Amino acid sequence: MAAENPVERLQEEATCPVCLEYFTEPVSLECGHNFCRACISQCWEGSDTAASCPQCRETVQQRNLRPSRQLANVVELVKQLSLQTAKGAGGEGECERHQEALKLLCEEDQTPICVVCDRSWAHRAHTVVPIEEVAQEYKERIQAHLKTLREEREKLLGLKATGEGNSREYLKQTQTERQKIVSEFQQLQQFLEEQERLLLAQLEKLDEEIVRIQKENVSKLSEQISRLSELISELEGKCQKPASEFLQDVRTTLSRCEKGKFQQPEEISPELEERVSDFSQKTIVLMEILGKFKDTLPSELERKRGESFGAHRQVNVTLDPDTAHPDLVLSEDRKSVRGGDTRQRLPNNPERFDTALCVLGCEGFTSGRHCWEVEVGGRGVWAVGVARESVRRKGGISLSPEGRVWAVQWWGGQFWALTSPATPLPLSRAPSRIRVCLDCDWGQVTFIDAGDEAPIFTFPLGSVPGERIRPWLWVGPGSRLSLCP
Repeated sequence: MAAENPVERLQEEATCPVCLEYFTEPVSLECGHNFCRACISQCWEGSDTAASCPQCRETVQQRNLRPSRQLANVVELVKQLSLQTAKGAGGEGECERHQEALKLLCEEDQTPICVVCDRSWAHRAHTVVPIEEVAQEYKERIQAHLKTLREEREKLLGLKATGEGNSREYLKQTQTERQKIVSEFQQLQQFLEEQERLLLAQLEKLDEEIVRIQKENVSKLSEQISRLSELISELEGKCQKPASEFLQDVRTTLSRCEKGKFQQPEEISPELEERVSDFSQKTIVLMEILGKFKDTLPSELERKRGESFGAHRQVNVTLDPDTAHPDLVLSEDRKSVRGGDTRQRLPNNPERFDTALCVLGCEGFTSGRHCWEVEVGGRGVWAVGVARESVRRKGGISLSPEGRVWAVQWWGGQFWALTSPATPLPLSRAPSRIRVCLDCDWGQVTFIDAGDEAPIFTFPLGSVPGERIRPWLWVGPGSRLSLCP
């Protein structure tokens, strides 16, 4: 049936013949007909190249789809025109069927209707309310949500500003430490180079003296060898002569043989040997010093960091009842928590854990070093650690750094570090008291047996990202944890 007026005709032209809705990403086929890209793709699903137009059945090529940008612009204009046309006097919409103002809302169908629709069979048994009243009610609810969202945004902006400020401060500190390290190592390098030049120069003098002695000895030995060779030749010739000639001057010849005995060359002086030996000892000592330096530098740096644990500020932690799971029972002073037998009737506020048996401390930390102790005992199952402010509260959570939790756990008679995956710890029994040491500046959490000061586990430097960090406890049924004063 032909459209009754130009607006309806225009709406019809802007409608996809497949989905009967306004075009979405309209494309044109070779035959000139237009369709939504998704609609024509669904119609041609399963065919390879050639397909037919759903409207005129003409065979076309799928790859020849051409986006129709002008039609897309027309569709947007038609939508705006339809919206303006639908508005009646006073800004109310108009019923397309009865041309009456849409002053009522059918709560069952959640659609605006006019007074004639209210009397029709379709809505006679439905609950109908004035549209202005329900609009005002929804507007008030949305305004309440807007207030909450704006407050949440302000909190996040504050956290962002604090985090950026802390990051800038940390970067300044690391830059200062970098300059100190470079300066110290430059001085150390300069000292080592000077010592190297001094020792090598002394060794060079020793080399020259050793070479001089060697040359003198070679020269003397060569001279003696030449003289002995001449005497040997003379004696060999004399032995070939007749006895009468041989005996002439024989005593003189023997005297010359006795005087021509081999003379030992000059030996290296004991003083020189002592100097060479001294340098050998210096080299051995130097190698030992450098070896110890390389071996002990990392551990010494770690020891210096360990000494800084004494600078951890002990804090008085209390538990936040607004975050406690309904199965957990907190003491009146909010210093201990146990796993209860029945679920308590508590408001399901956004801060409360509703699945994981967790509770957070009221205190939060963004910088500095802090520590607190928890009495745990060896009964039941439990976990102790820290969590980010943004840890998930609703539904299941991952008890690992990926779930924004850094903790140790006693489970099944075994102590675990809640890494990803969990790491078993070589402890045959659970400590009676655990000290949690949080270093916000270095992003590190360390757990210590407060009884004998033995380290339990440390999450490495930088593993705890910058954000507000809070104490965190997980308490299984029948277990009890207490925060030490």
